[in-house]
Amino acid sequence: MNDIRKKMDDGPMTSFQCLAVAICMMLIMLDGFDVLVMAFTASAVAAEWQLNGAQLGVLFSSGLIGMAIGSLFVAPLADRLGRQPVVLLCLVVVSAGMLLSAMARSHIELAALRAITGVGIGGMLASVGVITSEFASQKWRSTAIALQATGYPIGATLGGLMAAWLLTHHGWRSVFVFGGLATALMIPVVLWRLPESVDFLLGRRPARALEKLNRLMALMGQAQVSQLPVQRAGEAPQGNTVAALFRNGLARPTLILWGSFFLLMFSVYFSLSWTPKLLVQAGMSTQQGVTGGVLLNLGGIVGGSLFGFLALKAKLKHLVFGCMLLYALFTALFGAASANLGFAFATAVGLGVFLFASMAGLYGLVPATYPAAVRATGMGWAIGIGRIGAIVAPFMAGLLLDGGWSPASLYYVFALPLVAAALAVLATGAAQAQVPAARIASAH
Repeated sequence: MNDIRKKMDDGPMTSFQCLAVAICMMLIMLDGFDVLVMAFTASAVAAEWQLNGAQLGVLFSSGLIGMAIGSLFVAPLADRLGRQPVVLLCLVVVSAGMLLSAMARSHIELAALRAITGVGIGGMLASVGVITSEFASQKWRSTAIALQATGYPIGATLGGLMAAWLLTHHGWRSVFVFGGLATALMIPVVLWRLPESVDFLLGRRPARALEKLNRLMALMGQAQVSQLPVQRAGEAPQGNTVAALFRNGLARPTLILWGSFFLLMFSVYFSLSWTPKLLVQAGMSTQQGVTGGVLLNLGGIVGGSLFGFLALKAKLKHLVFGCMLLYALFTALFGAASANLGFAFATAVGLGVFLFASMAGLYGLVPATYPAAVRATGMGWAIGIGRIGAIVAPFMAGLLLDGGWSPASLYYVFALPLVAAALAVLATGAAQAQVPAARIASAH
């Protein structure tokens, strides 16, 4: 078992492995579009149904509630049933949810459908992150995860451009139709070139595991094996419960990771969900508000790519710490700049750079913490706890706006959790160092 994993860790990335990471990046693009589809259509939806800030907050948060449910309760199925089946199931749910959202007759119906769509996105996101980690070599693992995370702003940027055109010519419902069809197109792509991971086949050993393993070996240009390696004591999975995340020295890093994800996502989803709407409220046109959201995500593409390059040369936790502090700074600057068109657009790019660099780095810390048997559970629960922060943030912002807060003051407030998240990341690094080295190695 260790020999096969060692060859993948130490060897060069094959074209098949690179393609698997690229497909994961495309799947993350769907997540970027799905979250931003509500942000970009918010003004049009609010105008059609005469919604106030709190009602818009419900629409923003409902999708995130579904994502939290998916991350907490669907993602762990990937440790039992496999990564690929869970991804396929989630793609079906997301596609159906997006298409049905286009037919919603009230904001309550739309909120319910956004929650259903979110369940699919949340369940898929954790599995995709784990697949990227498991198919990447040791040298390229952090970079691959960072580049995969860059799919989020790419999806949001392309989706934002498409949304702007569709809103002008066909109305907000057409944006959801586009998202549903784009998601459905990924189903045959996953069936074609995103098979089960080596780690899952060696750890869980499902039906026809040897046959599936040899197919993977052939695709990666490695010699086939005549039988599955003998599992050593402790390698066989012992159930798939959240309790496993708190055993064998994992309790402290698990709790610190959860805190880091909560604090980061609390600020991230405020920025992503409300920025286009708040720019409009600060005096810009609807088109300028959408442009601000697109620029934020263009900055994210730069940030994720830059982080992926730097991850080859610097320590991961130090990179994440610095990016989070800079994200906090640009969040406050954006609040001060929100009424000035040129300054706001320039600051939006910087905000996006460090927002997505912070996300990419934090996602990279998770796979190194957990062994393969509970890796999807660990990733799912970290993301799920983060989604709880994401749920609270947009709704809180809506209530504060209704209470008379200015858009600028909101950005000042939401910069503070990022400082706390940066400090938690340093503690995460210290906690990981206390996990036995053998377990860290097995997590790769």
